[in-house]
Amino acid sequence: MKEDLPEIVRADEWTPLVIRTDYTDDSAWSEVIAELGRVVGGREWEPPVHMVDDRRWDGVTGDEALVAAARDEELGVVFLADGVTMRSPLRPLLALDLGADDDQDLDPVYYQELIDSPPPREVRVVPDAVHMVHGNLQLANVDFPEFAEDAADDPDGVVRDL
Repeated sequence: MKEDLPEIVRADEWTPLVIRTDYTDDSAWSEVIAELGRVVGGREWEPPVHMVDDRRWDGVTGDEALVAAARDEELGVVFLADGVTMRSPLRPLLALDLGADDDQDLDPVYYQELIDSPPPREVRVVPDAVHMVHGNLQLANVDFPEFAEDAADDPDGVVRDL
């Protein structure tokens, strides 16, 4: 793991965290930023996004980002702008579930099926759905596997805002 990753300090728990991990296309990154700031569905109350645009994160893997982001105990999901984000016209961010590790200490007597088939811990999310995914996970309205099911049902394999 990269040892020089800076600590992430968000303003509040309702602000989604987006980390840029690919620096190959500044134009694509600008599109991601624009989409994240776009008002969706007439909602004018969209909260800001905490964006980490620091080259020390260049090339960071999902596992490395999970370890670094897990320092924030209030954070349930982190979004990465990785190579797939920069190359795809949809600009889908990689959403990583920080709560997936909660299943490590399960008693096999009762939870063997869950241990054998852990729920998905990552899913692709289009930028204008980031607020919806983050907010629903923060409120525990929706579990991460439900978003993975939504993505599996989508023709492009992404979570979209309703």
